[in-house]
Amino acid sequence: MEKDLKQRYSKVIKVTMYGPESTGKTTLSKQLAEHFKTIWIPEYARNYLQQKWEEQQAICDENDMLPIAIGQMKLENEAVQIASKLLFCDTNLMVTKVFSEIYYGFCDELLNDAAREHNYDLFFLTDVDVPWEKDDLRDRPEKREETFRIFENALIENNKPYIVLSGNKQQRFETAVKAVEMLLKTKSLGFTSADFLQMWHRGTNIDAIERQLKFFNEGIAKINLHKIATVGDGIRLFDKEQEQELVGYFEAHQKMFSIEKLVPASGAASRMFKFLVDFLNEFKLHDETINAYVNRKKASELSVFLVGIEKFPFYADVLQETKSEYKDFDNFSQDEKYYRFIETMLSPAKFDFLNKPKGILPFHQEKEAITTPIFKHLKEAQVYTNVDGNHHIHFTVSEEHLESFSEVVLNSENTVNVSYSFQDKATDTLAVSVDNEPFRLEDGSLFFRPGGHGALIQNLNRLKSDIVFVKNIDNVCFNHFDGIVWYKKLLGGLLMRLQKQIFDSLKMLETTTDPAVIQEIIAFTTGELNIVLPRNFSKYTFENQKNQLFQLLNRPIRVCGMVKNEGEPGGGPFWVTGEEGMHSLQIVESSQIDLQNKKQALILSESTHFNPVDLVCGLKDYKGEKFNLENYVDHNTGFIVNKTKGCKDIKAYELPGLWNGSMANWITVFVEVPLLTFNPVKTVNDLLKPAHQPR
Repeated sequence: MEKDLKQRYSKVIKVTMYGPESTGKTTLSKQLAEHFKTIWIPEYARNYLQQKWEEQQAICDENDMLPIAIGQMKLENEAVQIASKLLFCDTNLMVTKVFSEIYYGFCDELLNDAAREHNYDLFFLTDVDVPWEKDDLRDRPEKREETFRIFENALIENNKPYIVLSGNKQQRFETAVKAVEMLLKTKSLGFTSADFLQMWHRGTNIDAIERQLKFFNEGIAKINLHKIATVGDGIRLFDKEQEQELVGYFEAHQKMFSIEKLVPASGAASRMFKFLVDFLNEFKLHDETINAYVNRKKASELSVFLVGIEKFPFYADVLQETKSEYKDFDNFSQDEKYYRFIETMLSPAKFDFLNKPKGILPFHQEKEAITTPIFKHLKEAQVYTNVDGNHHIHFTVSEEHLESFSEVVLNSENTVNVSYSFQDKATDTLAVSVDNEPFRLEDGSLFFRPGGHGALIQNLNRLKSDIVFVKNIDNVCFNHFDGIVWYKKLLGGLLMRLQKQIFDSLKMLETTTDPAVIQEIIAFTTGELNIVLPRNFSKYTFENQKNQLFQLLNRPIRVCGMVKNEGEPGGGPFWVTGEEGMHSLQIVESSQIDLQNKKQALILSESTHFNPVDLVCGLKDYKGEKFNLENYVDHNTGFIVNKTKGCKDIKAYELPGLWNGSMANWITVFVEVPLLTFNPVKTVNDLLKPAHQPR
């Protein structure tokens, strides 16, 4: 009898329905088999018990459990021999086991062992949120919730891979189809059912995983620079009169739009203090002087920090705490005073600047108040997101930093509507070993890492505003507030004006039969938007020209401020050669460029401008509907980085940057703005620059 319960080995992927009575298992099995053009196995017990009732007027008892199990396995073992690659099972021995335990308080040992031993690639646990359908064989409708919990616990206890299907029949079917398609793709890539479930519950896109594995094995193609973007050739520059006109246009029209500010603010500020961490770890207190350490380590950043130490806005508070901690502080040598000051500033038990997000750090001393980047961003947002007295700002933060952000916002006495979001775990990327094999943790699960700031395209995509200003959390300033706001309005005014012309052009393209109108739109598209038309565009038919122009103009738009290049690390504006030799304006990072190619390296070296991440984005189309921004990402770009996990070397993929590949297929307009708009704080010493100090 034991051999009759054995499950025949097969490479066929088996998906089984599982759950209480009257939850749609049979209907779903039929639907899925038809959809995937394969076979399904019916429930043996139904015919068996119906026949018993009709012949004996007897209902199921404990003696029926083994015959039912044997009959079910006979059906399954026959089916796997004729199924192609996928088989759906209306039921399985785990169902029989659970029913036996519910109704009779025990399960035959042979059935119990077989149910535990049998493997399926996926169980669909059908929820009880559908109407009960009575028939001759069903009972216990009043205990459906209790029965469901028993069924689920059996899966958990036996470590079976399962997904709960809830909702109406159509919703269940759609979820099941999506799951099976992903399971098939996951298996084809060599992953297990456990891997599939891990990715499913994370919301991972399996096509993205396939693409990432390909990048690890084949590398990521470098960006092909055509030439630098310069003023007059890709970058626009306005005189004072034109600036006034654009600022006035923004102020006159801003009430017609919903406007928001997005500030990427995830992550801790650890990089700001790296040279100070090195000092604490490597300085030999009492055995050498700080001057000797500076010479030994060529630690010029430390010298700058110590020379300007009293100018930092946190100086008085840290000094007071340090003196409180060390009662004989005043008797210390000057070197030890400095050492203990820095130790207190970075200690997790004290100020913990190392692990706090930049947004809440003390950046500026304004009269008696110490202000943070959050305060400055709120102050800006009150000006250029103001629509009928309402102001809106959105911070992307790490979950562990949300509470501290909220606390600073509440203490800022601001009138801005503040919202937050986290980087979606579904955008995390798969890490691999140095041999490009998926990296696994000690429990055997796959290791995923945050996908970089390119993942924030989804956060931006969820915002509902017409226009969104984007600015980094550390790009704030003690001085120049009026100038910074002026150029924000200028960029916004240009976007509004261009967007109106784009929308008008799209509406005309829908109806016009006049070639002269097409020529006007061509002139606007190439002259004002710097969009390069296909080489043979002039040979297109009239209708094809209209269609091509419509596709080129019906895209999200971004207007980007560019400052003159003064050697800051980061991306810049370039003309890039894309598919089919088409040229477009892009923001490109140096890591995306093949620096071994002399021609490419030369183009990079000649760059005249730098991207300060000063963007204004138009997110809706000419009908007022939101663009799906994920449709405009260049998924063939990104970065491979070397990291460690524990003591092991790993490789990770970072998504194309938010303003690089994630916006690659947007309409892009570059505008030169003055350096006063760009005041980033990459290291703590940047706070000593004039832009961050009282005049």
